[in-house]
Amino acid sequence: MKRREGLAKLTGREPYVDDLAVDGALWGMTVRSPAPRGRIREVRFGDGVDWSEVVVVDHRDLPGPNQVKHLTVDQPILAAAAVRHVHEPVVLLAHPSRRAARRAAAAVEVVVDPEPAVLDFRAPPRPEQVQHGDDNVFTRLTIAKGDVERALAAAAHVIEGVYETGAQEHVYLEPQGMVAWVDGDGVLVVQGSMQCPYYVVEALTHALGRGRDAVRVVQTATGGGFGGKEDFPSCVALHAALLAMKAGRPVKLVYERGEDMAATTKRHPSRVRHRTGVDAGGRLVAQHLEVTLDAGAYVTLSPVVLSRAIIHAAGPYRCDHVLIEGRAVLTNSVPYGAFRGFGAPQTHFANERHMDVVAHRLGLDPVELRRRNLLADGESTATGQVIRDGVDRAALLDQALELASFGERRAAHERFNREHPYLRRGLGVATVHHGAGFTGSGEVFLASEVEVAGLPDGRVEVLTASTEMGQGTTTVFTQVAAAHLGYEPDDVEIAQPDTSRVPNSGPTVASRTVMVVGRLIERAGDDLRRRLGLDGGARGAALKEAVAAWHRAHPGESLRGFARYEPPPGIRWDDATYRGDAYATFGWAAYVAEVEVDLRTFTPRVTDFVAVQDVGRIVNETLARGQVQGGVVQAIGWALLEECKLEGGAMVNNQLTDYIIPTSEDVPPVRVAFQETPYPYGGMGAKGLGELPMDAPAPAIANAVAAATGAAAWKIPLTPEHLMELMEDGDHARPG
Repeated sequence: MKRREGLAKLTGREPYVDDLAVDGALWGMTVRSPAPRGRIREVRFGDGVDWSEVVVVDHRDLPGPNQVKHLTVDQPILAAAAVRHVHEPVVLLAHPSRRAARRAAAAVEVVVDPEPAVLDFRAPPRPEQVQHGDDNVFTRLTIAKGDVERALAAAAHVIEGVYETGAQEHVYLEPQGMVAWVDGDGVLVVQGSMQCPYYVVEALTHALGRGRDAVRVVQTATGGGFGGKEDFPSCVALHAALLAMKAGRPVKLVYERGEDMAATTKRHPSRVRHRTGVDAGGRLVAQHLEVTLDAGAYVTLSPVVLSRAIIHAAGPYRCDHVLIEGRAVLTNSVPYGAFRGFGAPQTHFANERHMDVVAHRLGLDPVELRRRNLLADGESTATGQVIRDGVDRAALLDQALELASFGERRAAHERFNREHPYLRRGLGVATVHHGAGFTGSGEVFLASEVEVAGLPDGRVEVLTASTEMGQGTTTVFTQVAAAHLGYEPDDVEIAQPDTSRVPNSGPTVASRTVMVVGRLIERAGDDLRRRLGLDGGARGAALKEAVAAWHRAHPGESLRGFARYEPPPGIRWDDATYRGDAYATFGWAAYVAEVEVDLRTFTPRVTDFVAVQDVGRIVNETLARGQVQGGVVQAIGWALLEECKLEGGAMVNNQLTDYIIPTSEDVPPVRVAFQETPYPYGGMGAKGLGELPMDAPAPAIANAVAAATGAAAWKIPLTPEHLMELMEDGDHARPG
């Protein structure tokens, strides 16, 4: 099936938020803190600007609490007395001219008396740096299984390692943007680029003192998100709304690339310490992990990122004794947030690098070490979740190795590396899992809802709050509805996410869209049949005629099938102990990377890549393959190229001239294969896919670089500068 919105995007007809022509709209701008931490002494409005033409908003203009409501309410909408990071918003401006608004913003000076800032999340804070609790730790989470210390004491070998990952900028195609106005009925309308319309609704109603019926949020065409448009759009929406309410006119607030890169959330930097016990045969007997994430200045989404990080930290392996201790700590950097995989890529990197380190120390083949320890059905994860999905994880690994010609290529590399004066080649493997949907009781808490409306001409309209942001939601939802109802794709419409007319089907995050919401579409279609008095076998032309006949008999009335989320049977999770079924199901993958390193420049490049996964039934193979290939490319950037340079807590390479992302020159052939074990509680048998391809490439690439060079590849990105430093360490992993 062709993409439903593909032609509009290809021809440039798809209207993004900056394309919206809103009569009388002003241009909004944000004035930000110049310091990572301190007290605001004053705000100076400079000469050369006619300030009578400028709408000015600060914290005193807020009609409600100065809080961006999401998981917590610790982040202010506009800084009042103090700032906790560079680029923290302090003042908002609007003017009819975009150029004049820029000049006005440049003429405002925020004067800050500095206070001691925390700029390294790995170092314990000094007393004068403490800003939260008594140690700057926002969130602590622990997973405990068995008796780790006793098992470590009895282990034949105990291997330690420390691994670090850096921040990563989303670089979505379209920067953040919102337009806001108050309509003739007094309803505040916010329209823009976002992943989660109902998150924005909650933030607006909380801060602006408006009832739910007085707020309407509409998603426009969205040019990418990757998690960066999960919670941050609430901030942009609040700023645009405050300006519009004070001006009495619409306001458009659209970031330029430099501001977007400097001021928005990034992937959490991480540090993970492993202490692993194995028996004489190389089987895991104990894993003790300490996971630390840099949360930045405010909590934002750090608790859920930490949660997913620790749940995935022990990898897809059996082990009876596991202790995982996680912390998300405050620093005076721009807050970190969700990014594709949110937490799992960081801990999978550490675990998969550590598996190679363990194999190296034991003199085992890294592939064989994984094979001996991969989970099988009937065995349990670190949280005690028993896996019973029927997936053959060893077969995934075997297929990946076969597609990569692993044995032959590795032997060829050994010969090549002996003979070539300055090029080195290597292969690396990573096996990972990824929980689909929200963690634990998250899906039950969301209680997502979907409606399928029968239209007067017999067609149907699918109403959800799930957003299309380039990943194919509109197309796949069309396929799910059409397949379930026996309709042609042209007989299915997908409603624009507009909170005035679609139910809250939850956020478009966490690899849940096709699996969770797709299944709700099927159930809502079944409910539509029931409302028509039809049995489950009514499909296609008969159903279409029944819908049209109902409307002829009930002119002007609404016909809608409805479904609300219900957990699959047997799912049990304890939020207090972090024990039980962390996810309804997991996706599984085995990836192989081949690299070549130039020892003259210390430049690694990926020359071939194989990605094999089981994510249930594949609904649309073209889109699924694209998701995997895109995730691999994004992870190549994180592994080798993308380094956020920070000075004083601020990103100083916030432009695409020196924040380096992969281009076609950096992308190898990415060969994708799927094994399909349908999941009975997912739309058309599908599991979540979008995040899994971000988990395995970075460790596979780092393992390949280590195999090629002997480098102590314990941190990423492996830029030439970092790789040169690491090769001087002379060990296969950083000492514990």
